[in-house]
Amino acid sequence: MSETSTITFGGRRSVPPNNSNALEDDLPTMELQGLVPRGVSLQDYLNVTSVHLFKEKWDTNKVDHHTDKYENNKLIVRRGQTFYIQVDFNRPYDPRRDLFRVEYVIGRYPQENKGTYIPVPVVSELQRGKWGAKVVMREDRSVRLAVQSSPECIVGKFRMYVAVWTPYGIIRTSRNPETDTYILFNPWCEEDAVYLDDEREREEYVLNDIGVIFHGDVKDIKNRSWNYGQFEDGILDACLYVMDKAKMDLSGRGNPIKVSRVGSAMVNAKDDEGVIVGSWDNVYAYGIPPSAWTGSVDILLEYRSSEKPVRYGQCWVFAGVFNTFLRCLGIPARIVTNYFSAHDNNANLQMDIFLEEDGNVNSKLTKDSVWNYHCWNEAWMTRPDLPVGFGGWQAVDSTPQENSDGMYRCGPASVQAIKHGHVCFQFDAPFVFAEVNSDLIYITAKKDGTHIVEAVDSTHIGKLIVTKKIGGDGMQDITDSYKFQEGQEEERLALETALMYGVKKPLNTEGVFKPQSDVDMDFEVENAVLGKDFKITITFQNNSSNLYNISAYLSANITFYTGVAKAEFKKETFDVMLNPLSFKKEQVLVRAGEYMGQLLEQASLHFFITARVNETNNVLAKQKSMVLTIPKVIIKVRGPKVVGSDMVVTVEFTNPLKEILKNIWIYLDGPGLMKPMRKMFREIQPNATVQWEEVFRPWVSGPRKLMASLTSDTLRHVYGELDVEIQRRPSV
Repeated sequence: MSETSTITFGGRRSVPPNNSNALEDDLPTMELQGLVPRGVSLQDYLNVTSVHLFKEKWDTNKVDHHTDKYENNKLIVRRGQTFYIQVDFNRPYDPRRDLFRVEYVIGRYPQENKGTYIPVPVVSELQRGKWGAKVVMREDRSVRLAVQSSPECIVGKFRMYVAVWTPYGIIRTSRNPETDTYILFNPWCEEDAVYLDDEREREEYVLNDIGVIFHGDVKDIKNRSWNYGQFEDGILDACLYVMDKAKMDLSGRGNPIKVSRVGSAMVNAKDDEGVIVGSWDNVYAYGIPPSAWTGSVDILLEYRSSEKPVRYGQCWVFAGVFNTFLRCLGIPARIVTNYFSAHDNNANLQMDIFLEEDGNVNSKLTKDSVWNYHCWNEAWMTRPDLPVGFGGWQAVDSTPQENSDGMYRCGPASVQAIKHGHVCFQFDAPFVFAEVNSDLIYITAKKDGTHIVEAVDSTHIGKLIVTKKIGGDGMQDITDSYKFQEGQEEERLALETALMYGVKKPLNTEGVFKPQSDVDMDFEVENAVLGKDFKITITFQNNSSNLYNISAYLSANITFYTGVAKAEFKKETFDVMLNPLSFKKEQVLVRAGEYMGQLLEQASLHFFITARVNETNNVLAKQKSMVLTIPKVIIKVRGPKVVGSDMVVTVEFTNPLKEILKNIWIYLDGPGLMKPMRKMFREIQPNATVQWEEVFRPWVSGPRKLMASLTSDTLRHVYGELDVEIQRRPSV
C-alpha cells in the first residue's frame, strides 16, 4: 500500500513531512486491480462485520501491558508484546482460501519503509522482534488473533484497518475511531531500548503517578510531592500533541533518545512555543506563580486546549512536567536535585567570583552563578550511538539555561560518561559535567588590571545529588553516580579526562596563588522562621604565634534560588583582634524588618563574608545561603476512606505575619482522589485563620496524597500535604 501525492517538496522529496500524529488521511476501502466483471459482487467474498479490541481496564490487554491505569477508553498497548483482537466476518473464515491482514497506520502520508504504514501478516508462529498476527481461536464467524508489535515500533496513536484479499483487489474496513490503538514504549520488553529489568524500579519510574521533589538548601533540605498524573484523562493525547507541536517526524518517535531530546526542548517555551514559560523575576501578574502548581495535569491540559504556553514555571515545574511526559509515553524517568548547581556561562568548569581589593564582591565582573539547587530529569535507555557501557540513566534537562544545537534543551547525556569525564559524547555532557564538578575560584581584581587567585574551593559545587527513594517518600543520595568522592584517584582521573577533551580549562587568571593564610574563617547562620529575627555567628581561628588584626565585611542579600542577587538588605563591617593560637566569635543580628520587605517567593537569603588580615594582606572569603522556614498549609479529612464513598477535605492556613495577606489563592490536588481545584480569598488578617472544605469521592485505592499550595501578593511557596490510605470498595 502506498499513497501518492501530487505535491513535490524540494525536488528530491515527493512526500511531504509526516510530522503530525493528529493529522490523517483515510485509506481507500477498496483497491481494485481492474474492472470487476459484471455479475460479480465483492460482498460475496469474505467481509469484516466488526472488530473487538478488548480494551476495558480489566481486559487482559490492558492488565498485561500495565496500561489499565490510563483513563482512556481506547486500546493502549506496549510495543514488542502480544495483545489480542477479535475479527468477525460475514461467514466462517477458511484459511485455505481466505487471505486477510491487519494494518496499522499513523500520520498523514504513511509509508512502510518509514514505519508509518504497518501491514501485519497472519502467520503460523510469531517471531520475537517482528510484527505478526497468529490465529489463536476460530469460532463460528469469529477469529481471535494474537498480535505482536515490533519493539522498535513508532510510539503514538495508530489507526487500525483489516484488509481482505479478493481475486479483483483489496477490500478494507472503513475508518473507525473506536479501533484506534495507542502503542507505547515498553520497559518490560527485553528488546525495547527502554527495558528496565527490576520490577520495583518499573513500578516506581513508570507506574508511580505521585513523586517527591527535593528543594531548599543542602543543610535544610525541603521536599514537596508532585502529581505527575500520567494516567489522567487527556494527558496521553497532550503528550503526543507536544511532539506534534515540535513537528517531530513520526519515523523518529520510536527512538527514546530523539523523543527525550525533543521533550527537553518542548517543555520550555523559550524558542518553540513549548509547554511552560519560565520566569525568575518574581513577577507573575499574567499567570500562576511557579510555587502554586501541585502537579502536571492542569499545565498539560491547558497547553493542549489553548495551544499556547502556560505561565509560569521554574526548574522543578519543568522537571515535573517533563517527568509526566516521559512516564506517560513509557520511558522510565525520575527527577534529580543537585544542591549547589553551577551555571557556568563560559563552560570552563570554574565559577569565577571576583573581589575588589577591599574584599567586596565585584558584581560587574562576576557573571557565573551557583544555584542553591537545580532539578532536572533522568531517563533510562540504551545508547547504541555511544560506546558500550554508556546506556542506563541519561540526564535530560528542560529548564532553559543554555542553547544546544540552536534550541534551549539539554541531553540526553550519559550519567556514566559524566562520572568518568567522557564529555565528548553527545548530548550536552560538558554542561552537565560543569553543573556538578565546577571549582569555585575567588579572584581579586586589582586596580592595575591584574588578577590574583585568593582561594579555590573544589568541593562546593555538586555537594549533594538526590532523588526519591523507590517505594517511599524518602531521599536517595545518588551523588556517586555523577562523581567520584573528592580526593580519590578516580576523581582526579575523571577530571584529567575532561581536561583532555578540552572542557576543563586552566585557571584563567594572571599572577600567582596567594600563600596559605595562618587564619581560618567560617560562619554559621541560625535556623530562622519567616518573619523572625536570627543571628549569624562568625568564627576566626589563628593558627600561628603572631597577633593579627582583621577587617571583616558582611553582605546579606535577598537572592533567587538560582543564586542571582535581587537586593542587598544588610551590610556590616567590623574589626577583630586575634591573639596567637586563639579563636574568636563575632555575632551579627539580622532583624525581620531588614529582609521582609523585599523577600522573594522561596525565602532564600545569601550571606557573603570577606576578611582581610591587615598584617599579611591575605583575604579570606566564605559564602553561604539559607532558606527561611515557611509556615505550612494544614490538610485534614473525614469520612470513610473507601473507593466511591464521599469524603470531606478541610484546608486550613494561619497568617503568621504582622501584615495583612492579600489576593490569596489556595490550590488543592489529590491524584486518584479529586480533580485539581482552587479557591480565592481576598485577604487574611495577621494571626487569622482561613478554612476551605470540599467533598470528594476517591476512585483509586491504595496509598494516595492530598496536596495544597498557597500563594498571595507577599507570601508564596506555602505548601502542605496529607497521606491517605484508600480501601477498595467491599464486594457485594
